[in-house]
Amino acid sequence: MSPAHLPMGEGAEFDVIRQLLGTWGDVAVGIGDDAAVLDLPAGERLVVSTDASVEHVHFRREWMTPAEIGGRAATAALSDLAAMGATPRGLLLALGLPAGWRADLEQIARGLGVVCSAAECPIIGGNISAASELSLTITVLGSVQTPLTRSGAHVGDIMFVTGKLGGPGAALRAWLTGSDPQPEHRARFVGPVPRLREARWLALHGARAAIDISDGLAADAGHLASASGVTLSFDATAVPCIPGIRVEDAMMSGEEYELLVTAPADSAVEVASFAREFDVPLTAVGVVVPRGGNAVKGLVIGAPSGYDHLSDSSRSARVER
Repeated sequence: MSPAHLPMGEGAEFDVIRQLLGTWGDVAVGIGDDAAVLDLPAGERLVVSTDASVEHVHFRREWMTPAEIGGRAATAALSDLAAMGATPRGLLLALGLPAGWRADLEQIARGLGVVCSAAECPIIGGNISAASELSLTITVLGSVQTPLTRSGAHVGDIMFVTGKLGGPGAALRAWLTGSDPQPEHRARFVGPVPRLREARWLALHGARAAIDISDGLAADAGHLASASGVTLSFDATAVPCIPGIRVEDAMMSGEEYELLVTAPADSAVEVASFAREFDVPLTAVGVVVPRGGNAVKGLVIGAPSGYDHLSDSSRSARVER
């Protein structure tokens, strides 16, 4: 049985909280104390991550519905748990709410709640404040016995990518040039799915390194390579692209929230079994080689490249152009 919410006092802030709880229903648990208390399964370690979704940085109001904004913000945060192979245990929302967005609060909450329900992740608390622009800063908590890490790739590992890439980047390019994205591209931007169950399956079958593709495959592969002290040798012809997307664009497309994982060549990771289990493609895209090694076919990545959250050149690649 879910912990009951505590009685709350009067005032606009508490009215907003009550509105959120009315929208979330059983997805939210134990709201009203100064902090949440979690019980973790014996032998598991706590995994924590925070992600921000800010108007005019990560999205524009005219691109997405309020429900899509809420859902996408939750997915971005939960995807970090997926990258660790963790099971979600709770989500906290720090909401910056401008007056002009107040009428959309229920739909924002509904979109976030749908994603949390699907991920079996309870909403356990947070904070609300006035703001000049809408922002959703989300902290997620999970648990895992043996986490996947960026530093776990070994020479000889096979690299795999979930899903197909390029849709979010194509949607962003269309919006920034005044066009309407193709429906498939828009759907991938506004409705990504955190690969939580998929990551746990991959870990169970032998994967030992992972990163979620939020900055683009090229950039995130660089992060993983640096952390593991290796080079990632891609077969550029194998990178799974949405039809019509060039591989160069697919590898730079950020906010995919798919996974790049590595597993030993003799592991039990098998692409056909994965596809049957999840109805999501899993593609072998290359191998891990010693630092400074050569490409097998196409592309070598040994250091970060691509999107950088704080660089001026990368900022121009997001919605601020």
